[in-house]
Amino acid sequence: MSKTTIKSGFFSFRSLAIVVATAVGVCAPAAAWANSKYAAIVIDARTGQTLYSSSADEARFPASLTKMMTLYLTFEALAAGKINKSSPVTYSAKAAAESPTKLGVRAGGSVSVETAILSLVTRSANDSATALGEMLAGSEQNFARAMTAKARSLGMAGTVFQNAHGLPNPAQKTTARDMAKLGIALREHFPQYYAYFSTRSFKYGKQTIPNHNRLLGRVKGVDGIKTGYTRASGFNLVSSVSEGNRRIVAVVMGGTSGAARDNQMADLIAAYLPKASTSGGGALIARSGAGTATAAIASVMLPHRNVPTPDSRPGSVEAVLAQAPMPVAPVRRPAKSVPTAEAVIQAYAAPVSEESVDPVSTGSIPTGWSVQVASSPSAAEAQALLDATNRQASAVLASAAGYTVPFVKDGVTYYRARFGGFSSKDAAWNACTALKKQKIACYATQQ
Repeated sequence: MSKTTIKSGFFSFRSLAIVVATAVGVCAPAAAWANSKYAAIVIDARTGQTLYSSSADEARFPASLTKMMTLYLTFEALAAGKINKSSPVTYSAKAAAESPTKLGVRAGGSVSVETAILSLVTRSANDSATALGEMLAGSEQNFARAMTAKARSLGMAGTVFQNAHGLPNPAQKTTARDMAKLGIALREHFPQYYAYFSTRSFKYGKQTIPNHNRLLGRVKGVDGIKTGYTRASGFNLVSSVSEGNRRIVAVVMGGTSGAARDNQMADLIAAYLPKASTSGGGALIARSGAGTATAAIASVMLPHRNVPTPDSRPGSVEAVLAQAPMPVAPVRRPAKSVPTAEAVIQAYAAPVSEESVDPVSTGSIPTGWSVQVASSPSAAEAQALLDATNRQASAVLASAAGYTVPFVKDGVTYYRARFGGFSSKDAAWNACTALKKQKIACYATQQ
């Protein structure tokens, strides 16, 4: 059978169920997808028609799908000439301290805008996301307000952003439909930059950094866009697919594993791409026009020079913040009163409770094969072990991404310290063998 459908080893009742579901026009999720985190949608990117929908308008955590909006605003700044691909992106202490996965630039260091973009697309680098947000808006908090305002202008009514990377925040919400709209907007509005999303890997120093999106090269026609994971969100994926004159954007959120999410996405593509229209092609997602609140915020917040720094504060935004679209959760205020700048700021800066989100140390976990080097009841200790191992065996792990995975045993939460992104079992086993030669205990495992 084709790789874009179920694996050939799954016969009998599961195959029959999929055939029956397709016959009635519904690609029903397998039992593993019957969970409160799951949501999915497939949209014909030529006509805007919804071909499949499951909980597509219910609130979900975006995780690293957040970086799609970070990239949208970066592309917007590039297109407007406010920055260029060679402009330096300086990493503040805050950016450098973000949890992995990250590029690993030290505080005060810098990379080009293009390198930062590639690190978001492939490794889903949290440090690069924060650094870009600080460069474009002076602070990540300002950038989050601009992200939410842009979401409103694109018709993403169910989305609120609180940060540039997607690490856990209980107030950062979206929907599968909104993520599909953003995926369509990225292609429609910035075709000159869209090819970044199909990058399979890129070189950074001595590292070759692979793309976390395992459907690139596996499913015909897939040309991006973005993966995401936190424990609170489950495994997320937005895919853009083109074949002949047909084009769709599909979203799967809340997957129980990277492999399950990828297989579900492959099944949706196989079922619904043939049903997409071969005509149409007009713009589906309107750009925000000049004079809107979003345009006003962008004009104030984006520096009008080519070499911005994260410490720059390009003007006051209070005058335009009062016009910004309000978040999903309304601000308490007297009836018929006009929202003040302070009220808007407070609404977008909702406090984060550690108990309200699940612990996670990465915004995007690689799928495929990984090498585990430690397990600890302390998230900080697990991260420290990752950092120490990376320093000791940097050559062995040059193409790998470190991350932690929480699990519960006898009522206690532990954290597995792993390096992922290996393309095969042999690659992971070879890396582990090399680590053992340096007296680093490890074993290879499939994510």
